[in-house]
Amino acid sequence: MRDDELHRLLTVAAEDVRPAHPALTGWERARRVRRNRRAAAAAGLAVVLLTGGTALALGPADRLLPATPAPATASPVPSAPPVQRPPDQLTYPGDPLSRLGDPVAAKLSARPVRQALALYQPVNPETGVEGRIRVLGDDGIVRDLDVVTPARTRDAEGNEAVPLKTGSLSPDGRLAAFAQTDEVIVVDLTTAQVRRYPLGGYLEHALWAGDRLFVGDDDTTYEVDRTTGIAQKVSLSPWDLVTPDPAVRTDALLAVGGVPGGLALSRWTRRGGVTELGSQPLDTRALPSGNQVDEFYGRGWQRGDQVARAGWLTTGSMSGLEGIAVLNVETGLVTRLLDLGRDRWKGCCEVLGWDRDGAILLRYDPGGLLRWHPDTGEVTGVLRDLYGELSLAAR
Repeated sequence: MRDDELHRLLTVAAEDVRPAHPALTGWERARRVRRNRRAAAAAGLAVVLLTGGTALALGPADRLLPATPAPATASPVPSAPPVQRPPDQLTYPGDPLSRLGDPVAAKLSARPVRQALALYQPVNPETGVEGRIRVLGDDGIVRDLDVVTPARTRDAEGNEAVPLKTGSLSPDGRLAAFAQTDEVIVVDLTTAQVRRYPLGGYLEHALWAGDRLFVGDDDTTYEVDRTTGIAQKVSLSPWDLVTPDPAVRTDALLAVGGVPGGLALSRWTRRGGVTELGSQPLDTRALPSGNQVDEFYGRGWQRGDQVARAGWLTTGSMSGLEGIAVLNVETGLVTRLLDLGRDRWKGCCEVLGWDRDGAILLRYDPGGLLRWHPDTGEVTGVLRDLYGELSLAAR
């Protein structure tokens, strides 16, 4: 037996014998392991360098090392077509507003809200009889507005409507306003306190522009100072006045309306009273030929440089379609249409506002609530059956 074989045999035999000083022996073994690993790593590195150097020397002179790949970027969302339609089958992914269908669980007088997401007044679709106004708080609880019972609004011809309107809830969800004959009622939903401001006329609409409150009818519109109670008449139509974006200054106001063939976007200012700055005709050149808005209805709602409002459309060769139009407030250009078809209740699909993601919330007859993303074309459901009137806070 050679000396090196005898050495290995003795080493193996000695490993089965418990050392007299296990700690010292363990440290010694650890040092040997680290020393062996360092030696192996050094040898491996030498092999890599030698191989790489040889390949570099033998390779072509103009060969470049591979470049570091650029970080991946998200591909842009393709632009949706200017004229869009909802899918045949809607999905309902869930939404805090779906709690509007829940039963009343508290009274506002006993449990005021921190912020309201929506006001809802149910209406029986068969009889037209309305129920009491409900308040959906940001805690998901539905409350009865028990501190006041607004009467129906009416005009000079005796036509009546339920008191809740789409513009009743303030953008911050803290106040509710109800136009009444010869007055407006304002409810602080955070304290359940009620205040009445005397006015004159058959008033039908209440509209918030930031913290400014406008109340009006066909003949007269007031701006009400809620601190002093002073009301000033202004030359604005409550039908065409656009609810401004809460993030936009409210010194300048917008109106979208007009008669068929003469639809326009108007600008108003508060300097020296509310006066019109000017108007411009709506421009439909961004739409395919044969597509246009024939007439508007419902409230217009602004978000940034866009306004959305419901109306009757012509798409292709078919007119009288229910739908939604989106237009640019700087240019008056109509940029998107949502075609909702003809076989619906007349005036079925009023716009109720925008959400923080740039989607438009709208009614959808016979009692639904939809969300439409005009930039992507996505249309989803929020509620299937919610008959009555709704007013939403800015989301």
